Amino acid sequence: MIRIIIFIGVIALVALGAAWIVDRPGEIVLTWQNWRISTSLTVAATLFAAVIVAAIFLWTLMRLIMKSPDLISLFFRERRRTKGWRAITQGMIAIGAGNLAQARRSASEARKLVNHEPLTLLLAAQAAQLGGEIEKAETEFRAMLSHAETKLLGLHGLYVEAVRRNDAASARAYAQEATQTESMPAWAAEALIEFQSRAGDWSGALKTLEKAIDMRATDKAVAKRHRAVLLTAQALSIEETDPTQARKLVLEAAKLAPDLVPAAALAGRLLGAAGSLRKAAVIVEKAWAATWHPDLAEVYAHLQPGDSAEDRLKRVRKLVKKTKDNVESKFAVARAAMEANHFDEARALLVPLLGDPTQRACLLMADIEATELGDHGKAREWTLRALRAKRDPTWVADGYVSERWLPASPRTGRLDAFEWLVPPAAMMGSVLEQAAEQAFAVSSPASMPIGETKPRAKTVPILDAPKGRAEKHPEIAAPFVAEPPLPDDPGPESDESLSRRRFRFFDWLAGSAA
Repeated sequence: MIRIIIFIGVIALVALGAAWIVDRPGEIVLTWQNWRISTSLTVAATLFAAVIVAAIFLWTLMRLIMKSPDLISLFFRERRRTKGWRAITQGMIAIGAGNLAQARRSASEARKLVNHEPLTLLLAAQAAQLGGEIEKAETEFRAMLSHAETKLLGLHGLYVEAVRRNDAASARAYAQEATQTESMPAWAAEALIEFQSRAGDWSGALKTLEKAIDMRATDKAVAKRHRAVLLTAQALSIEETDPTQARKLVLEAAKLAPDLVPAAALAGRLLGAAGSLRKAAVIVEKAWAATWHPDLAEVYAHLQPGDSAEDRLKRVRKLVKKTKDNVESKFAVARAAMEANHFDEARALLVPLLGDPTQRACLLMADIEATELGDHGKAREWTLRALRAKRDPTWVADGYVSERWLPASPRTGRLDAFEWLVPPAAMMGSVLEQAAEQAFAVSSPASMPIGETKPRAKTVPILDAPKGRAEKHPEIAAPFVAEPPLPDDPGPESDESLSRRRFRFFDWLAGSAA
């Protein structure tokens, strides 16, 4: 709009100027030697303008002729560049579609036309990856390291190839080099933290995380959670050697992530040992409100060392006061009630869970039968039933099942990978049932030879095991080697020792089946 107004204004001024000249006629006379030229002012102005236009045209034509070699070279260069970018685009599309032949043709054409372009190296590397030419791909990625704009891209490609061939040392070196650049990429920070976590270098992982936060290479919420996990891991590693520092670290972790069960459990345990019962109770209660977990109930029950079983039962009842109908609450109270010899209460809490019981419910019932009535037959029946019962939630990460929480996945190194969930069902056949039969035959007082008061500590073989199973799983052949014998004087501790042996045996069975 503004340009139109300016154009109209210029035309108006020209028209006014022409009208002003026409309204004032005159004559211009030029005498030169024997020549005398006479013309009107209008004709003279017109001729003057024509001369100026002709001069401009001639000057432009001369410049065009003088620059024609450069213009022709520029034309062909741009044409070549356009074809090269078209080849790069077609190659990228071919790689995305999995068209290896087209990708290779496009990479070859792009290398001929625009070999200096960084994306040409990327196209060649990805075409080599698509074709399984790992060495060629790595060569292309290394070529990218010499260009500042493609250095991170090359490091990422080399890191991916190192991970594919399980070369952890090279992968870590590439990730570490990428973190030293001015713009730390998120993948490099995450990878380096995973390597440091897998090596147990919690201090180094925390430093890497802080640097990633400063360079905005990670999300704030994710970084906050990861910091809590790393602090908890560091506190766990020094829990025995430096409890004061461990308590300081885990308190910060519990503040950053109140729902992080291991942090709350460790904080409650350390604060309870230090006598800060009120503060410990607040942390565990807050975590319990966010997620019901048996570790929290266990820690809450034993906040004050030396408490009686009755005191522990009262404390657990207080914890689950607002969540009585929750399954974990019932298990926690039932366990505490059994330890306090309140067997009727424990049974009443377990009865609703026995319609389709889990392994934990069956084992707890076995413990009650053995502890209250000394009925080892029923205890044995419940334990064998647990072999085919549903599995209880446990810590699972990347298909790896662990009885205790770990900061990172042992398989991938991924931080905060473990989740509390029911693992995939493991089929337990007759082989494990035979192992259970033999184990209880060894640990049962009725199976001991006459005149012996202690069971023999020996290896328990697996009868009728499939051929090759012992070679693949040598731990199955001797799960009870060097098992401590029962006391000479059978008393109240005998049933508890038998219960502990049964739990250890079942844990071994579940682990070997998984």
